[in-house]
Amino acid sequence: MAQLHKYSGAGNDFVVLDGRTEDVSAFRDPSRIAELCDRERGFAAADGRIGADGLMILTADADYDFRMEFYNPDGSGGMMCGNGGRCIVAFADALGIRPADGRVYRFVAADGAHTGEILARAGDCKTVRIRMIDVKTFYPALDGWFVDTGTRHFVRFVPDAEAVDVEAEGRAARWDPVFASVGANANFVSVDPDGTLRVRTFEKGVEGETLACGTGITAAAIAFCLESSGQAAESSRRAAGNYFSDKFAEKPISAPLSAACPVRENGSETALPAPLCGIRYEIQARIARLAVEFRLGEDCFTDVYLTGPADEIR
Repeated sequence: MAQLHKYSGAGNDFVVLDGRTEDVSAFRDPSRIAELCDRERGFAAADGRIGADGLMILTADADYDFRMEFYNPDGSGGMMCGNGGRCIVAFADALGIRPADGRVYRFVAADGAHTGEILARAGDCKTVRIRMIDVKTFYPALDGWFVDTGTRHFVRFVPDAEAVDVEAEGRAARWDPVFASVGANANFVSVDPDGTLRVRTFEKGVEGETLACGTGITAAAIAFCLESSGQAAESSRRAAGNYFSDKFAEKPISAPLSAACPVRENGSETALPAPLCGIRYEIQARIARLAVEFRLGEDCFTDVYLTGPADEIR
């Protein structure tokens, strides 16, 4: 019988299995996944936490150090999980898998190839930096932005993320007809006085708020770059109480914005600022702090990295 492990990435927790040598096909069954992730009767971790925000299986791949399979609690898959990506890198390290190049893991997930690097260790907690896919699909939607970071996300800027009824507003956005038929995760973002982005996320598949969402945090950072470039829809500015003044635009961006490059995705046109040097944002999730870095390409966001904690729960 395959051994079940529990990992937490910034509070986003997962049941994790090693599928390289054992038959784990039963754990791909949606009913089995739902059973393990159930918050009342699911898998019990050593620290007493029951259930999970998802299930992951690490498998072998001839062209990469390993392959990552991710499933939501409802059994749906086919998308990337940023916090899960950091956790599965930490899991690979714990299993004794070593990167082929001696330092940086190369792994493949549902959305394509990624890299992962362990930057620091402190007991069962590791600080992990993963490279996300290039972000090519983004456009104004509703009163915010749609951004695909390997998972579909809606980002709305608000004066105070802590004051938002995420369960109600997130569910409404997640099921909004504009995102049909697949739907989208819903993120609510505000800016702290020091420029930190504060993010809360309603995740589809979980169908509720989670303590963190890595692909959502990445989407929030990219949407903020678009918002503070001066190219954002006026409706988003009004919804956020005009929080995106020049002082916020200057803080995280290390060079002035120049000419914009028009981009058309899914029939909607927005503008991406011309290439700059790297941009970095600090992100505060519910219980942990993370960082997102990226560069601006000609028509996409590239060199996208997500850094944060990955804890083994035992």
